[in-house]
Amino acid sequence: MKSIIQLLKSVDFKKLESIAKKVDIEAVVTAISKMDDKELKAVEKMLTSGAKKREVPPINADFYGIEMKLSDEDRALQLKVREFLEREIKPIVNKYWLHDEFPFEVIPKLASLNVCGYVYEGYGCAGGSSLMDGIIAAEFGRIDPSIATFLGVQSGLAMGSIYMCGSEEQKEEWLPKMQKMEKIGSFGLTEPDVGSATAGGLTTTCRRTKDGWLLNGQKKWIGNSTFSDISIIWARDLDDNQVKGFIVRKENPGFMVEKIKGKMALRIVQNGLITLTDCLVPESDRLPLANSFKDTAKVLQMTRAGVAWMAVGCARGAYENALDYTLQRKQFGKPIASFQLIQNHLVEMLSNLTAMQTLVFRLSELQDEGKLKDEHASLAKVFCTMRTRDVVSRAREVMGGNGILLEYNVARFLADAEAIYSYEGTKEINSLIVGRSITGFSAFV
Repeated sequence: MKSIIQLLKSVDFKKLESIAKKVDIEAVVTAISKMDDKELKAVEKMLTSGAKKREVPPINADFYGIEMKLSDEDRALQLKVREFLEREIKPIVNKYWLHDEFPFEVIPKLASLNVCGYVYEGYGCAGGSSLMDGIIAAEFGRIDPSIATFLGVQSGLAMGSIYMCGSEEQKEEWLPKMQKMEKIGSFGLTEPDVGSATAGGLTTTCRRTKDGWLLNGQKKWIGNSTFSDISIIWARDLDDNQVKGFIVRKENPGFMVEKIKGKMALRIVQNGLITLTDCLVPESDRLPLANSFKDTAKVLQMTRAGVAWMAVGCARGAYENALDYTLQRKQFGKPIASFQLIQNHLVEMLSNLTAMQTLVFRLSELQDEGKLKDEHASLAKVFCTMRTRDVVSRAREVMGGNGILLEYNVARFLADAEAIYSYEGTKEINSLIVGRSITGFSAFV
């Protein structure tokens, strides 16, 4: 009662006069005087609650503190990458995404981070852990999955093919320059009519001649290919029917690239349709350790883990932007984050994200321990990309109509998640890899 009286006394006469025009103050005071202690406390709480400033907790997408398991050195690198992406990439991505263009001016800046080819030993590479490589992929995905894909193609698929299947001369020629992003690479496996069935038979062929190798066929959806200096091309040898890998330079005769237009996802990524017409490649540019699809699969196993991490980053970016929006957006006089249904969506998003984070963390531990198997990478790719689709969908939902506007930074994640869901092996193909592992039966056609 005392605090109520003090609160009433604190109201100046001008305000009291204004209130009196709207409310019968005498009736209010009479009603208050008849209240018991419990009722008075309830009124006091109602009157004073608005005077207290609500402390909103900081946005924390690492709910289980997984990143705290990193060493101080690795944590510092993570925060360095995050700060760079926030400063240099985040302000420009919506413009480039909208116009289906690539920000070439950022390539030297990306190179200065010194994270390209992070897991490789030598050739200017850091020789770091797979775990930290995954953390970096997630940080890139958190800001923009397109730029994350650019790095994944350059660092993982293109450099990885040379690192795992190339000769020492090829590694010395290309890896240091690619690590510094002085030379850009792409990876040509998928074809217009052959996506999931690449293991069963590529239509792009190679044939040995006295002058080298003649390549014929097409490759589709090849990221970076419109401006890359080299493309790693996988082709079926007409003589032994085995898959072989080649370093194809952009100036090679018979090599042509056409940009794929009209994409609804990963619009910053410059995907190309490569056409090879009697494209002559010298023997010195054939990858000597790539002699079957099993060798190709070794590269895909490594990079598939990176895609799972990238999906985690995509989900995290959508969740953080959505949570921030719900804390700022007000309806019916209060932030929508205070509504039960909105909180339910946020918790579902965080649950998915946390499960994904713990899964990929263990996945990379297995990779660093040399225990990673195809089925491990495939399960992570299946689960993380499926859950990411759910997270970005809920993020868009809590933002209402604003969720489809680029300026709110969720529409991009919503669209890009669809591409991540499909590339590096569809959900169905990766499920069959895991299914074969747990049942002993191969259900592939």
